[in-house]
Amino acid sequence: MDLFNQIPQQDINLLPHDGIVKYYGKLMSQQEANDFLKELLTNIEWRNDEAIIFGKRIITKRKVAWYGDTNFEYRYSNVTKQALPWTNALKALKQLAQQHTGETYNSCLLNLYHTGQEGMAWHSDGETDLKKDGAIASLSFGAERKFAFKHKQTQETISVMLQHGSLLLMAGTTQTHWLHRLPPTTKIQTPRVNLTFRTIVNNS
Repeated sequence: MDLFNQIPQQDINLLPHDGIVKYYGKLMSQQEANDFLKELLTNIEWRNDEAIIFGKRIITKRKVAWYGDTNFEYRYSNVTKQALPWTNALKALKQLAQQHTGETYNSCLLNLYHTGQEGMAWHSDGETDLKKDGAIASLSFGAERKFAFKHKQTQETISVMLQHGSLLLMAGTTQTHWLHRLPPTTKIQTPRVNLTFRTIVNNS
């Protein structure tokens, strides 16, 4: 199912079953979104992402950053990250996400994709550090990119185009039953910054 040309409807679940995904569309003006993008590109402590696969350390072109209420540890791809304190911009964006989704979040994983050639493979966010079936609010800035979901059993797929300054919510059993990805494309040569606000519960 392709949702590219549909008007965002906040109360509509984009998934046919086994989870909740809502697309809120743009939450701000073009200028506000531009300002946030500039701020995020300039004042976030970006690092190349790392993963250990079959004992081999992989360094990605994509960059990441991890922020939170406290110095939470978050482990994925066999690598542990420690949260940095919120910037003022991230605090404002967290409040915005909470206001629209009605959920609360205590941390944020940020991704910087320099061009469309950088993407994310099929995966689900089911790490034990995360609240079980907790909501994940995804804010996007910069290049508009396709975002796709695939059901783990039926292989059904759903795609939506994430706009500059827009919000997507994943909730319920979405991570249990669905995979998601950001497919690469050679057509886009400008950066995209994605913020995923989450809730960490399993930390010492």
